[in-house]
Amino acid sequence: MKTVKSKKKRTGEDWLVDIISYTLLIFITITIILPFMQVVTISMSPSHVVNESGFHIIPTEFDFSGYKQIATNPAFWDSYLITILRTVIGTACCVFVTVLTAYPLAKSNLPYRKYIMMFIVFTMYFSGGMIPTYILIKNLGLMNNFLVYILPQLITGFALIITRNFFMGIPAALEEAAKIDGASNMRVLFGIYLPISLPVLATISLWYAVTHWNSWMDNMLYVTNEKLYVVQYVLQRILSSGKVDETADFTNIVIHTETMKMAALILTLLPIVCVYPFLQKYFVKGMTLGSVKE
Repeated sequence: MKTVKSKKKRTGEDWLVDIISYTLLIFITITIILPFMQVVTISMSPSHVVNESGFHIIPTEFDFSGYKQIATNPAFWDSYLITILRTVIGTACCVFVTVLTAYPLAKSNLPYRKYIMMFIVFTMYFSGGMIPTYILIKNLGLMNNFLVYILPQLITGFALIITRNFFMGIPAALEEAAKIDGASNMRVLFGIYLPISLPVLATISLWYAVTHWNSWMDNMLYVTNEKLYVVQYVLQRILSSGKVDETADFTNIVIHTETMKMAALILTLLPIVCVYPFLQKYFVKGMTLGSVKE
C-alpha cells in the first residue's frame, strides 16, 4: 500500500518571503527591460519623434535609416569582423590555456600547489597598473598587433579556479583506470575530463567571449591602426562624442542623431544576445559544481 505524503502547509512567513522575493525580481527585471526597450525603440524611430517624445518604450513611427547608414558603412563592418575574430580566437585560446593550467592544479600531489594557488589569487586583487602594463606591451612588440587582444588576456584567475574545482570533483577512479590501460595525462585530460566537463567549459567560454566582445580599452591604449579597431571602440567613440574626428583617417561614420547611436548599439549587442540562450542551461550548473571544492 502506497503512503501518500501530506503536502506541507505554507505559513505566513513563507508567503511573505515569496512576496518580497518576487517583488524584488519584478523590479530588477523592469529596470533591465525598460532601458533596453527604449534603446530598441529609439533605434527605429525618426529623429523628430526622438526629439519630441523623449523617453518612450513603444514606437509611434518607424524609421530604419539609422540601421541603414550604419549597416552600409564598410568601416563599421571591418571593425565588426575584427571583433568576431578576436572573440572566437581569444575564447578558444583562453579556454585551452585555462584547461591545461587547471588540470595539473587539480592534482593533490602537485608540488607547491598551495603556493601556486596563492599567487593566482594574489593576481585577482593586485595588478601592475596601467603604465607598467603599457611599457610591457610596448617592449614585447605588441603595439598595433592583433595579438595584443589575445595574449594579455589568455587566462583569468577566477575562471581558472572554477575549472580547477570542477576537475577536482571528477572521481579519481576514472583517471586511475585510464592510466592502468596505458593512457597518458593528455589522453586522460582530452579523452575523459573534457567530455564530462561541458558545463564548466560552457561557463568559462561565455565569460571569455563576453570579455573579448565588450573590450575596447586595450584598443584605445595599444592600437592606432584603424584596420585593427574593434567595434566596441568604434561604438564608444560614437556614443561619447556623437561623431568621429574629421581629421582622423579611420572612418567616415558621422552620427548626428540618437537614432543612429542606438542602431549601432543594437547591432553590437545581437551576437551575445543570440549566443547566451544556448549556453544558459550549462551556466548555473558549471558555476555551482565549480565553486564548492576546496
